Amino acid sequence: MRKPVRTLLGNAVGVTVWVGLLLAGCGPPAPEVAQEAPPESVVVARAEGDAPEHDPRPALVAFGDSLTAGKGVSPAESYPGFLQAEFDRRGLEFQVVNEGISGDTTARALSRIEGALRHRPEWVILAIGANDGLRGLPLNAMEANLERMVRRFTDGGAQVVLAGMMLPRNYGPEYVGDFEAVYPRVAEKFDLPLIPFLLENVAMVRELNQFDGIHPNAKGNEVVARQVADFFEGIVRGER
Repeated sequence: MRKPVRTLLGNAVGVTVWVGLLLAGCGPPAPEVAQEAPPESVVVARAEGDAPEHDPRPALVAFGDSLTAGKGVSPAESYPGFLQAEFDRRGLEFQVVNEGISGDTTARALSRIEGALRHRPEWVILAIGANDGLRGLPLNAMEANLERMVRRFTDGGAQVVLAGMMLPRNYGPEYVGDFEAVYPRVAEKFDLPLIPFLLENVAMVRELNQFDGIHPNAKGNEVVARQVADFFEGIVRGER
């Protein structure tokens, strides 16, 4: 019998209003554009001065788009940056590696899997797909890409935590519903721990977001990191 999908419990009040702002006044989804090649090296999201250059701790890769990369803030103020500080404070012996690239879709991110696996991650937090939805890309392709990522990461020896995304309601109930159903379906298929919405308790909170109303500021990323750390600590300590 398949185990139930494990989820991060929380209050999603305000999320519907927030996602409605994402594309307000922006017109139809933008077409895909060429993206620069991923950087040759990635930022290790450790607290300043905490870890040596060659960190002996097992790696946890935070893999995603601008919400992971920390668009508009410094590397230390991204959610992976704060996650490292949370882990250090809680005595969780992991090196957090930020593998977020702003603007990535699931299709583009597939090309970065091998680079992320070079860190030999023990865990991967997979938080991607928002750009697929915002551009109105086919959801069957997005789901297939997520499945390929999960398989490749698990084949590479990593355990995967999947983080879900939400869409503006002005995309219509059918597309929005189908989009948001992808994450629990993939999580159930592979028996993955599931965070239903990465920006839980941060979306639509003015003081936790940048001027664009989309990307968390430093305080917002700190909240995201604390919630992710709570969830992850429950997994590694056998409480979930």
